[in-house]
Amino acid sequence: MMIHPSYKEMIDAVNQEREDDTVPVVSSRYSIVMATAKRARQIIDGDEPMAAEYHEGEKPLSIAVDEVYEGAVKILPEETN
Repeated sequence: MMIHPSYKEMIDAVNQEREDDTVPVVSSRYSIVMATAKRARQIIDGDEPMAAEYHEGEKPLSIAVDEVYEGAVKILPEETN
């Protein structure tokens, strides 16, 4: 089964809008998973979905994935220590 968007597509979409072309906002699947899980929890807790299009009864994680992919939710750059 193919998941859409893929991790690579999501990472590319998030990094597309970065200000500094040399430093990616996210570079790992873990970052994408954590960001979408956090956003899904916000939706479960009552935040309104920001996805351009979603359907009543759609699962919060699916909505969160769409929001991240569409750029409706911004991910802050990873910390480098």
